[in-house]
Parts: sequence; structure tokens; C-alpha cells
Amino acid sequence: MIINTGQRTDIPAFYSAWFCERLKEGYVLVRNPYDPTLVTRYVLSPEVVDCVGFCTKDPSPMLPHMKLLEPYGQFWYVTITPYGREIEPNVPGKKAVLESFRRLSDIVGPHRVGWRYDPIFLSDDYPVERHVRAFEYMARALEGYTHIAVISFIDLYEKTKRNFPGVKVVAKEDRLVLGKALVEIAAAHGMTVKPCAEGDELAPYGADCSGCMTVADYERAVGERLKVPGHAPARDACACYLSCDIGAYNTCGHLCKYCYANYNARAVQANRRAHDPASPLLIGHLRPEDRVRPANQKSWIDGQISMLDQDPMAGPVLP
Repeated sequence: MIINTGQRTDIPAFYSAWFCERLKEGYVLVRNPYDPTLVTRYVLSPEVVDCVGFCTKDPSPMLPHMKLLEPYGQFWYVTITPYGREIEPNVPGKKAVLESFRRLSDIVGPHRVGWRYDPIFLSDDYPVERHVRAFEYMARALEGYTHIAVISFIDLYEKTKRNFPGVKVVAKEDRLVLGKALVEIAAAHGMTVKPCAEGDELAPYGADCSGCMTVADYERAVGERLKVPGHAPARDACACYLSCDIGAYNTCGHLCKYCYANYNARAVQANRRAHDPASPLLIGHLRPEDRVRPANQKSWIDGQISMLDQDPMAGPVLP
């Protein structure tokens, strides 16, 4: 099975000590965000966890602990955008994150790490031309360290509109002009652009519109074919395989204005104060009214066919 860590918060950046403790103890408890008394217990054993998926803006806190992840398949996305602290107040500087990306890629291999340049919005401070220059600079810095560059244009979730008033959707004309330029830049640096939930409008320019975190991406990272169960897409136009996220909403300390996972800064601060690195739950502890149920877990690896025999992009199961 696949365990995800990055759809609700940034675990490597803010909760790496907790995550390392969970790996050592071999299990994690996850509170259902829609039924807070329902708690799922996931076993964190490489016998049943084929791959751990990460999405982070700062992988550096996890880098000293990568040996804990060696028994697992892993696939990382690292988000690096051009925005300053007025938009991403607590994200480290771009040069630092680029260097952490390169160090991570050296450890796990370029087939196990992708770059996310998203979400893209346009403003007087961030016009099309600035995005093109920033993308070119970052693509050059990451050449040889990844084969994937994910882009998406900003979605106006209710939380985004509340925390980022005045932001607007990107018009189709601008999406096509900018998307075409980014596809060409990425190709020049050995990368394929994967639009995230943007339909097929960039496919004529060479973008891979099949999804940004697909079963094929996990298979290349693991080096094995996977027999995955069916699932419902996370949202319209999303082709990604997302399941079993062990994070929690309203816990990400980056406090990016465009974030869909935080209600507001006060909620994040309160939750972070309730975090205990020794607890099996990311936030708080079990309560008397909680109902704990074990997850239905098994390996999805198809032992009859190996990706290593067929896919030249696939790397070894362990770096």
C-alpha cells in the first residue's frame, strides 16, 4: 500500500521528529478530519507499506534521518516557487531549498523526487515574465536531479479566498502562453512538465497531462509493478492516486496565503501547541470517546512483473 504524508500538512518541514518516532515504533494513528472521534491505526512496516509519498517545501529536517526510510519505497515532491515572504512567510530561502532538493536527490535518486512549481498566480509583482525567469533559473539549478516538473494554476478554494483576498484565477490566454514557455524550458533541462488538475490544454505543447502523482510515478519509485485498488479522485480533473494520508489539517507552519489546508493562523498555532512528538497522533492524544480501528493493509507489489526489467527510468528499490 501507499502512505501519503503531504496532502494536509508538511510533515518533513515541521514534524520530522514525530515521523521518525512513528517509523521506529512501527505504527501511526490518524484522526478522521470529518469524524474526529474516528481514529485509524496504520502499521508502518515495509512488509505492507510499499511506498511513502512526501510533499514538502523544506525536506532538510528529514535529511539526517534518511536511513530510517531505506527499507521503504519513497517518492518525494518538493515545492519551490518564486514567491517572497509576503506570500510564503515561513518557507526557507529559494537557494536553501534548491540545495536541499539536490541533497535529497543524491540520496534517493532523481526518479524518486519531483519539483512542484505551484500554484501559479499572476499579479503586478508576479507577471508572466517573472514566472518564466524564475522557472528557468530553478530548472537550470535542478537539471539532472529530477525528471518531473509539476505546475498548476491557482484554485480559489474558500480558505484561499479568505486568506488571500484579491487573488484571481489565471485567464486561459495567460495559462497557454505561460504553460507553453514552461514546457519548453523544462524540456531543455531534461524534465517533463506535468500539469496538476489542469485538463489537457497543455498537451499540444508537450506536457504530460496524465496526472502528477500517478501509479506509474510510484512504480518507477519502487521499481515494481503495483496492483492498486480502485479509488475516487480527490477532486474534479485530478488523476492522481492519493490515499491514506497521515497528516492533519490546520497544522502547516508555512502559512502560505494560497494554502487550502489551513483555516487560519490561529488554528495552526493552537494545533502546533498541542503537538507531542511522542504521541502516535500528530496532534494531541487519544481521548476516552475515540474509536480506534485498524486499517486494512497489504502490499500491492505484483511479484510477477518487475519495473526494473522494463522501464529504463526505474531505479533500484534502494538507493
